[in-house]
Amino acid sequence: MLAMEQPTQNSAGALSRLKTQKTHPKSICLRLLLNSYFFCLLKNETGLIIFFLCAYVPKTAASHCKWAEVLKELKWIETSEDIDVSLYTANTDEDVKCQELVIRCFFLETEVILQECRIKNCSKTQNVFNIWKNGNESLENNKLNSTRSAKCKECEEYEEKNFTEFVQSFVKVIQRECK
Repeated sequence: MLAMEQPTQNSAGALSRLKTQKTHPKSICLRLLLNSYFFCLLKNETGLIIFFLCAYVPKTAASHCKWAEVLKELKWIETSEDIDVSLYTANTDEDVKCQELVIRCFFLETEVILQECRIKNCSKTQNVFNIWKNGNESLENNKLNSTRSAKCKECEEYEEKNFTEFVQSFVKVIQRECK
């Protein structure tokens, strides 16, 4: 049977030091493992909580994107055949300084799709509503800066494209934001 060495300090002391330090979750996990506090911490409730957080947090921190729900819903409506509208479609290669305005344009046009779907009773009305609602909530949390580049276009200045091209461009813009 393997005998484990007891750490020179108790696990409560290690935990209090970890609470006062501002470090990344991966650093905490690595530090616990390397100093062998990990095994001592598993003996109590706090240790188990830290263990599960170490296993869970790094995955969620890296993969989170505020537009993830919008992207998921866009994939759902992408193949819709009962939505037939022409929409102002921002260029996917716009200047970085215009990115927020580009995203706002896509969400403004999503409201047009939503109105059209309500009139025609589209099969994807709920998905379109979810895109509009989630997007506007995210945009409200990030108020538009009062300064903007002179290069940025107004939404109505972009070319009108069909629904399929609009969604494909929208997906590209959102994916670029999630990188």
